[in-house]
Amino acid sequence: MKKLYIAAAASLVAGTMSAQAPAATDPTDDIAKNARAVMEQAEAVAEKTSPWTSKGAAGLNVSQATFSNWNAGGDPSIAVNASFNYSLDYNDAKNLWTNRLELAFGINRTSTDGTRKTNDKIYFSSNYGRLVARKLYLGGTATFNTQFAKGYDYKVSSTDYISKFMAPGYLSFGLGLTYTPTPWLTLIASPATYRATFVCDTKLSDASSFGVKSGRRVLNEFGANIRAEVNTKLWRKLSLYSRLELYSNYLHNPQNIDINWDVQLDYALTGWLTANLYVNMIYDDDILFGKTDTSPGSPRLQLKEVLGIGFQVNF
Repeated sequence: MKKLYIAAAASLVAGTMSAQAPAATDPTDDIAKNARAVMEQAEAVAEKTSPWTSKGAAGLNVSQATFSNWNAGGDPSIAVNASFNYSLDYNDAKNLWTNRLELAFGINRTSTDGTRKTNDKIYFSSNYGRLVARKLYLGGTATFNTQFAKGYDYKVSSTDYISKFMAPGYLSFGLGLTYTPTPWLTLIASPATYRATFVCDTKLSDASSFGVKSGRRVLNEFGANIRAEVNTKLWRKLSLYSRLELYSNYLHNPQNIDINWDVQLDYALTGWLTANLYVNMIYDDDILFGKTDTSPGSPRLQLKEVLGIGFQVNF
């Protein structure tokens, strides 16, 4: 009888433990979970160790005004300015390759003046270097710069254009050194730089615009180029990008330095709304102003400033 009680108790305990034990899992579920975990970990490691980095911004500023029987007066208008900036860089500790694209176009339309261009830019640069010393790279750089549409000096004429796509167009190739003392500062010195100025328009080339000889389409120059780039955040919501380029032509008046300085400030008002200030200053010894039949004209400091508030998407 005692043995019977012991056997019954053992069966009861075994049944209870069997009921509390977790159900057997499908081995394929475990394999799938482990595979997903491994893939997620690999992707996280790849993101941390990838030599590629990219950054971009697309913006659109729009303003509009309409008047009807308005005692204070006014001229109905609409203004649109679009911009796109993108950079793609590669850095594996031995090789440095940086690329930057800048596009901008703006118009303003009023009932009296019609449609006028307010902003126009196409810029691309690519720089490659091989590490030769700490933060110092040996390699080459290339830049291209032109505009989308015809440009006019509206103070003189709104029908006689003074520039257009590839008139002028600037293309340069240089060999030299790149120095990156900090993550936000890049210095590029190219003592051997070829620069070509294209004027692909018969009217402008016949007028010897942008330094080309009458009837020619290209002005060839060889000299030295220095470029300094600053790309940083001055404050949590305020970012700065500045690029200064200096060029000296060995073949003609090397003492006259061409200057091209771009400065862009972006202040993030909200996640989508941004205030932008863009300033561009140019001094080119080959671009002459005030040229007449009796005067050869002279180079002058060129200045462009664009201030706007609008939508901007960063990616």
